[in-house]
This record gives sequence, C-alpha cells and structure tokens, in this order.
Amino acid sequence: MRALLVRRDILLLVLARLIDMAGSNALWIALGVRVKELTGSDSAAGLTFFAFVLGTLGAPLCGAVVDRLRRAPLLIALNLFSMVLVLPLLLVHDRHGIWICYAVMVLYGLANGTSGSAMTALTQTLIPPEHLGDANGLLQTLLQGVRLVAPLLGAGVLSTFDLAPLVVGDAATFALAALLVALIRLRENGPRHPGPEEERQAAGARLTAGFRHIAGTPALRQFTVATMIAVIAFGFSQSVLFAVVDSGLHRPPAFVGVLGASQAAGAVVAGAGAAVLMRRAGEARTVVFGLVLSAAGFLLTAVPALPAVVPGTVLMGTGLPWIIAGGTTLLQRRTPARLMGRADAALGVLIGVPQTAAIAVGAALVALVDYRVMLVLMAVLTSVAACYLATRTAQPATGTPPPNGPVTTSA
Repeated sequence: MRALLVRRDILLLVLARLIDMAGSNALWIALGVRVKELTGSDSAAGLTFFAFVLGTLGAPLCGAVVDRLRRAPLLIALNLFSMVLVLPLLLVHDRHGIWICYAVMVLYGLANGTSGSAMTALTQTLIPPEHLGDANGLLQTLLQGVRLVAPLLGAGVLSTFDLAPLVVGDAATFALAALLVALIRLRENGPRHPGPEEERQAAGARLTAGFRHIAGTPALRQFTVATMIAVIAFGFSQSVLFAVVDSGLHRPPAFVGVLGASQAAGAVVAGAGAAVLMRRAGEARTVVFGLVLSAAGFLLTAVPALPAVVPGTVLMGTGLPWIIAGGTTLLQRRTPARLMGRADAALGVLIGVPQTAAIAVGAALVALVDYRVMLVLMAVLTSVAACYLATRTAQPATGTPPPNGPVTTSA
C-alpha cells in the first residue's frame, strides 16, 4: 500500500478524496442533527439523508457524461460547483428554512454521484489492475479514518458555534480538492467519442449500457442483487440511529456523532485488512464477510444499553469497508474503461433506488414501530443478502479489465 502513495498522482487523488469527504461528513451529520433540533423529529432528520440519496438517482445521465469527458477536469468542475452549492445552508436559522437543507442535499447527491463515478474511473486509469484491491482497501482505511473524526468534529462545532462554520469549511474543502486534482500530471486522452458500433445505438441504449454490462456479468449481477437487499437495512439505519440515541440511550441528538465515530473506528481497522482479505478470499467473499458483521452489529444495537450499542455500531462500521472495497474492486476489474463511468453510475442507481425508498420508509416507520423491531428486521435482511451471495458460484476476476465488453462466467 505504501508503494502506491509514493506515486505523486495517486497521492494527490487520495488527498483530494480525503479532504472532500472530511468536509462533507462533518457537514452531513451536523445537518441531520440541526434538522432534528429545529423540528424535534427523527423522521425529518432522516429525510436529510433521503434527499441526498434521491439526488444520486440522476446517475445514468451523469455516468454517460463521465465516459465522454476527461475525468480530471470534470472532477475540478464538480468540486467548484459543490463549493458554491453548500453556501445557501447559511440561510437556515429556523424550521421554515428546512426546505433549503433538503434542496441542497438533493443537488449535493447529484454532484456527489457524478464525482464518485469520475473518481472510480480515474482510479482505474491511474492504478494497475493487479493493485486495485490494495488501492481500494487503502482508500477505505483512510476514508474511514476521516469518518472517525468528522462526525465528532461536525457535532462539536455545531453545538459550540452553530452550522455556519461547517458550511464555510465544507466549501473550502471543495476548493482545495479541486486544486489537488488540478495538480495531477496524468494526461488523459481527449473527450472520448463513441465508436462506430456505439454511434449506431440510440441515445437510450448508450445510457443503459452500464445496466446491461452489470446484468450480463454474473459476478457483478450477483453482487448487485445482494447489495440491493442489504441497502434496505442500511437505509433504515439513517433514521433508526436517531431513535437509538433518543429512545434507547436517552442522550441528546448530537450523540449520534459519537455513534458515527464508533462506526468509523471499526471501519478503520477493517479497511486496513480489506486488501489482504480480498487476495485470500476474493472480492465476493469479502463482501459476504462484511454483510455478516453488519447483521451482527444491527442485533447488538437493538439492546438499549451503551455497552451493547457501541460494540454494535463498531461491527456495523467494520462491515462497510469490506462491502465497499470488495464491490468497487470487483466492478473495476470486470468493466472496460470505456464503460466505467456508466457502469459505476448504473450500480449507484440500482443500489440507490432501494436505499432511497428505505430511507423514506424508515423515516416514517421509526415514528410508528419500535426501533428494536426495525433493527432485528435490518439484521434479517443483511443476513439474507449474505446467504445469497455466499451461495453463488461466479468468482471475481483478478486480472485486467476486459477491453471491449463484459466477461461471462458460470451463473
């Protein structure tokens, strides 16, 4: 892993991603807490995350843009756009301004989904295929380290100074991330023009190419099905964690930041071992292990006592980097560069739709159903996803991404 960071372009890309995520994570958690404080509603707080995920559903069009443009300049433009986008949050002072939070988060989700696809594609370009697992494991370790500090920072700044410093700080991190990407020396090819076969396709067919690639590649299809089941549970958790803090632990809303930090602590440890686990067990099995740990974490969090909730959130955090790193590496190794933006965007939509629905349903259910019942249901869903993926026969490839189309394996 250290060998990757001595390469200047990779180091700049990683730093840009870390700085971007540091500002965003501090703001996201604080914004949810702020909405909770202004409205007194767990559902309203959960809907801030729903608005963000709703914005990511524009990913198919965004993925097509990523595949037609150079990724580094696109990332610079997206960071500058996001820098300006967060500033209206400075106008939120009471419950009448909550709509601004939701509107900003929708656009934030759209920009974040596009930059995520561009980042995945640029990483595939910068890093040799045999080192993708190491790179994604390293990135998850560092990102989860940021998530360890950012929620506490966001909640602390909010309780001491209000929301404004976090908004300004997030805008500054976007500006710095844009500068770091601009310093990358990689000279990508110019905007990619479709080949003759693609030119004959209708615009709709080009937009759906990522979906067809995932459907035609068994390993990707199986991972996607499992993840679509699991994200329902993770979607519920956005609102349930507020209920755990309020009804279960009887703590103030800002304590959600402490639970977020405990999740990140487990994720840091797991992220450090993700690359080793992928080399020994493969990407799909790594995802399975992550799902199992998350299910155990949901069950522990259902116990209304701090000695159970903290280890439970640690286990939830431990599972996430294995799911993300395993899935990202699998996608990069099974997808040609010309489709990377659209495939990543398609995966984002396939996962984002059930997650968006789950966040909305979870925000409503948490007001009607005991949060402990919801956590047990979340554990069941995650376990079903793990069992499904564990019984599939397609194994992840470990070589170079296919140059022209999807690889097919046994179903």
